[in-house]
Amino acid sequence: MHVTRRNRTFNRRPAAYFALAMALAALLAPAAAGAQDGKSQDSKSYVMKITLPTIGDPSHQYAKNFAAAVERDSGGRIKAEIYTASQLGSIPRQIEGTQFGAIQCAVIPPEFFVGVDERFEVLAAPGLVDSMAHAQRLAADPAMLKVMLGLGADKGLHGVGVFMNGPSSLLSKAAIRHLPDFKGRKIRVLASQFQTTAMDRLGATPVAMTLGDVMPALQQGTIDGAIGGIVVWSPMHFQDSAKFITETGQPAIFAVSEISKKWYDTLPADLQAIIDRDGAAEAVALSPQADAIIDKSRKAWVDGGGELISLPAAEQAAMMQTLSSVGADVSKTKPALGEAYRIATEAAQRTR
Repeated sequence: MHVTRRNRTFNRRPAAYFALAMALAALLAPAAAGAQDGKSQDSKSYVMKITLPTIGDPSHQYAKNFAAAVERDSGGRIKAEIYTASQLGSIPRQIEGTQFGAIQCAVIPPEFFVGVDERFEVLAAPGLVDSMAHAQRLAADPAMLKVMLGLGADKGLHGVGVFMNGPSSLLSKAAIRHLPDFKGRKIRVLASQFQTTAMDRLGATPVAMTLGDVMPALQQGTIDGAIGGIVVWSPMHFQDSAKFITETGQPAIFAVSEISKKWYDTLPADLQAIIDRDGAAEAVALSPQADAIIDKSRKAWVDGGGELISLPAAEQAAMMQTLSSVGADVSKTKPALGEAYRIATEAAQRTR
């Protein structure tokens, strides 16, 4: 997906997204109705801490929307608290806290869950989607959702939502304007073999690193650049450490909303149904807000003295050709990941 100021394929159709959200909610309504028929008499209130490593991006907006929906639909029986910018610890600690119940919800790119199940990284395959709208359709595809939301069920996680956080971009201290500029650079990647392999093929040295370590690593020269989203770089003021962003659009950066299964299992059935329904519906309904956040972040980056760069069209096409087989090559020796990749590519084709 190549996303630039002058060539973007974002699909702004709020009414369509709202309709899709409502349809998804309708599918989940029977479970909720069944729970209500049970007339749960549990009046106990429950705290739901929502953790995320970012602030001011679509993941943060999702957390706010999800929190508001759950509090409203539970009649205040669930009290949501949002902790942004890794306030509750590094990404690995946030995931562990969610698995063990100290944190009730984590909204994090799925690649960081590969230690729980390697299939979490499947959406990071280069070239899987070609636009923001396409990514959101893929995230809402029933077959894709079945895979993603079921991961980690035996390791303390209960998935409720998947959405695209934004197109990928390369933040760098020295401008990367052409494909040869990748060579020899030390580039931070998310915890995904799809990303490490992609950087290897472009001649860069991949360095897996959590978001909280990126800025000091840039300042100390440990890395030369970092893969991530402008929706993260801009609101977190990364232009203080690096001025250049090359908008490659690859790979797409998704986020997954994971509930602590230990906590979820303590909830009465009606509240479980609300968590499931609202988590899924808010992931779908987020799309127009995500588009707006991306636009705002791009403008803020330039206004703050940063520069947005696009590879020449021929070089962008050459990059995509170089990366086109990464997904198949990485997954072919891993049966479980290979099956997840097959489902993802078929769903991507259906929703393209």
